[in-house]
Amino acid sequence: MKGETCRILICAGTGCLAGGSDKIYEKMCKLTSENENVAVEFGEEIAHKDGVCPCNTISVRKSGCHGFCEMGPLMRIEPLGILYTKVSPDDCEAIYHKTIQRGEVIHRLLFEQDGIEYQKQEEIPFYAQQTRIVLKNCGHIDAENIDEAIANGGYQALEKALFTMTPDEVIDVISESNLRGRGGGGFATGYKWKQVARQEEKTRYVVCNGDEGDPGAFMDRSIMEGDPHKMIEGMLIAAYAVSAQEGYIYVRAEYPLAVKRLQIAIAQAEQMQLIGDHIMGSDFSFHLHINRGAGAFVCGEGSALTASIEGQRGMPRTKPPRTVEQGLWAKPTVLNNVETYANVPLIIMNGADWFRSIGTEGSPGTKAFALTGSVKNTGLIEVPMGTNLRKIVYDIGGGIKKDAEFKGVQIGGPSGGCLVTPHLDVSLDFDSLKKMGAMIGSGGLVVIDSNTCMVEVARFFMNFTQNE
Repeated sequence: MKGETCRILICAGTGCLAGGSDKIYEKMCKLTSENENVAVEFGEEIAHKDGVCPCNTISVRKSGCHGFCEMGPLMRIEPLGILYTKVSPDDCEAIYHKTIQRGEVIHRLLFEQDGIEYQKQEEIPFYAQQTRIVLKNCGHIDAENIDEAIANGGYQALEKALFTMTPDEVIDVISESNLRGRGGGGFATGYKWKQVARQEEKTRYVVCNGDEGDPGAFMDRSIMEGDPHKMIEGMLIAAYAVSAQEGYIYVRAEYPLAVKRLQIAIAQAEQMQLIGDHIMGSDFSFHLHINRGAGAFVCGEGSALTASIEGQRGMPRTKPPRTVEQGLWAKPTVLNNVETYANVPLIIMNGADWFRSIGTEGSPGTKAFALTGSVKNTGLIEVPMGTNLRKIVYDIGGGIKKDAEFKGVQIGGPSGGCLVTPHLDVSLDFDSLKKMGAMIGSGGLVVIDSNTCMVEVARFFMNFTQNE
């Protein structure tokens, strides 16, 4: 932000908060506010000591999930690019007096792998092996400050769509990109939008599925917590494309932080006339609401989700008619998940050819995965579609815990399947996995080592769905 010479980003995603990052944030704020020679920026307010406001400033920010969950709580210090891992409140004094004041590196807080110490975040193999596009801002911006989202390109794609493109042209670009739904089946997003736009009924809705119920999956949660404006902008562009004036974000009640950050993001966007009537002074109006689910796994299915928003029991219905024809309140409805909408602004800004240059021909773009289980570096990752398991588990994940043998990966939640050793070099994309009887699903990857009984894994997922 303007005027900052040092910026401290403390991960305030759900995982790091569980590890005490809120205490770290409070301690760093206290340390900086007590310093007599530095102006400290907290959100929108500037705190001064004895009225002194020198040019040098330090900002202490809460960011969303950095992704490297195994090593949390995490702290990034800019412009040095330093990432400190497994930080505790007891480390704050040393961080402030050594790194912030004197630029010294605290080596014991750096990530180390195979005897190599990594100072800069981007050099850590976990990050260096990824292609972070949707997750680019997560961990790098204050998710509760719309100014930071805008400073990083937020709402530029909406402006481009509103003032230089017709709704049909927007749909054409999304269709040409071959963006496929990131929530499960990989259905063509552009085709879905086109089906809604062609309906005779003029009352239409745009709905976001944030009911991420698969065990071990937290991609959508992290986007909502870390960069909510990107997803909201995608919904706005979808609404413009299909002439919808109202939308809903359906979020699991178990995601209270995501709900809070979405509420803040929507309120800030409304204040800046980015949501509401005559957006950016145009003829386009759109209002957005949040609906909390009650934890029912079945409400991740489209028709059950819309029934739940309507106040009915969340139960799937027979199709046809499909959601694009009769969705929310029996009106034509665009229904995509969080990650799908988050891709839309990037495609509008960079073009369909750019998007298709990433990933595979049939599954372009990137995919966010939640890498969990018996792998050394668990966390949230983003890789091009078509990346194989070997790269994810060994290059990004650092290999199996305790150097045990790889046994398999459960992918796609209860509706997915298991990939075993012969599948380590298989392309992870929609079509390749379908041939093997598996699916990407929402993107959960639960790594299993040779000491784990597969019957126990199957029993866990069966119990999970039965309990839901």
